[in-house]
Amino acid sequence: MDSFLWKRNNVKVLGSGEETLLFAHGFGSDQSAWRYQAEAFQRRYRVVLFDHVGCGRSDYNAYSSRRYRSLRGYAEDVLELCDELKITQCTLVGHSVSGMVGTLAAVMDPSRFRHLVFVKASPRYLNDAAQGYVGGFEQSEIDALYESMSASFVSWASGFAAAAMGNPERPELTQEFIRTLSSMRPDIARSIARIIFQSDHREDLTRLQTPTLILQAGEDFAVPDSVAQYMARTIPQATLVSISASGHLPHLSAPQAVNQALDAYLRSAAA
Repeated sequence: MDSFLWKRNNVKVLGSGEETLLFAHGFGSDQSAWRYQAEAFQRRYRVVLFDHVGCGRSDYNAYSSRRYRSLRGYAEDVLELCDELKITQCTLVGHSVSGMVGTLAAVMDPSRFRHLVFVKASPRYLNDAAQGYVGGFEQSEIDALYESMSASFVSWASGFAAAAMGNPERPELTQEFIRTLSSMRPDIARSIARIIFQSDHREDLTRLQTPTLILQAGEDFAVPDSVAQYMARTIPQATLVSISASGHLPHLSAPQAVNQALDAYLRSAAA
């Protein structure tokens, strides 16, 4: 593999199965968030893990505000990794923003993906009253988030991580998310946050021809159930599955539920 790409995205490959599972983390997280899934699936699949540029142990020198002015830049990164690793017909499992990164990549080059799996993904986080769309946030709330990030990034990260993780009875989960979120460069984190919260990928969903599993669980401040239902209606080949979990990172807070749903979908698709 190209050493530049390996370093840029801190790529790790586990297992040696014929089929590939490509795991893409969400905002403020890194590939370590998929450790329970990697452990569960690497005996049957080739598992590919990586960090988006600006997150985890990616090469921060590779960050460019021009390349990453939209999620398309991250989608191009995914396709470059697929090309270098000779990945075709893989299953991309994308958490949060990576659901839309995967969508864009699959629209750009459908041959690379057999399935997409969304874990708490959203095509638009802002409400759109004119279209009757409930994304979860008003612009004033997002503006306040940007202000908090600028005023004190560390304090903001602590509060955001607690709200996103949920599960207050398990503070170690919140501490883990605080750690990965706080490790980001504040300027990059603010830039990525603006891209995420101001984007609208609803139209891209209509062009997505890849069969897609939508995993949804309640009690999530960032992605209400209405978003998952909207995606299930909009994506041509969508399957919506509810799992018993809470918070925005169920792959960490309820890994067994995520693993069981993913395993059931993959086995059903292979039958």
